[in-house]
Amino acid sequence: MTIEMQTTDLLTIAGKTYHSRLLVGTGKYKDMDETARAIAASGAEIVTIAVRRTNIGQTPGEPNILDVLPPERYTILPNTAGCYDAETAIRTCRLARELLDGHNLVKLEVLGDEKTLFPDVIATLKAAEVLVNDGFNIMVYTNDDPIIARELEAIGCIVIMPLAAPIGSGLGIRNPLNIRTIVENAKVPVLVDAGVGTASDAAIAMELGCDGVLMNTAIAAAKHPVLMASAMRKAIEAGREAYLAGRMPAKRFASASSPVDGLFF
Repeated sequence: MTIEMQTTDLLTIAGKTYHSRLLVGTGKYKDMDETARAIAASGAEIVTIAVRRTNIGQTPGEPNILDVLPPERYTILPNTAGCYDAETAIRTCRLARELLDGHNLVKLEVLGDEKTLFPDVIATLKAAEVLVNDGFNIMVYTNDDPIIARELEAIGCIVIMPLAAPIGSGLGIRNPLNIRTIVENAKVPVLVDAGVGTASDAAIAMELGCDGVLMNTAIAAAKHPVLMASAMRKAIEAGREAYLAGRMPAKRFASASSPVDGLFF
């Protein structure tokens, strides 16, 4: 990415600007050292943490992930992973705000069942409305339904995060048309969340016009997580540049790169 783009093409969330459009999670790494090294290699500035699974201060005396991911360096994005009803998700967000000294930016996800980890859309809508009214800035995980995306935006969610494929599946972008439709109609940032498997998936999401991508398993479950984090960083940048450049029209038949008109024979 050129120096000019680095200073002008910024992602804005809750009034704060970011150079990186890659957001990452903290789960599934072998230890905190690998977590810290992979996240550093990714270039991510926003790091999401599952409040119900990770100690951010609620369990005194145990290792605190904020010791290796300091809030002075990263924007911490608490999430409600593992919540299967609106009430638990709401309570988890309020706990995170208390632990993080009034931090209002959260990622809301309310899951429907343990096998698919698909979102419970009805419960998500309910939780989102309560949390927005309670002063939270909600980045919301949802399915790839453009109508639900529109409703969540209308409620007041500041970022819409449709899945690309089931959480942790690595299947890539399964429904690009729906993702593109959500992007085209949204007035808030749209970030693909869940299902990315490798760098090409991340690039495709960006080429569709998404404002960013959030991922965890694609990096943490790679054979070499730190190297994959670096690859994802480059893929996000390349996909964004390709989107801004505007791809050539797709054609059914060949078109010579060098015109034949005016050739000397």
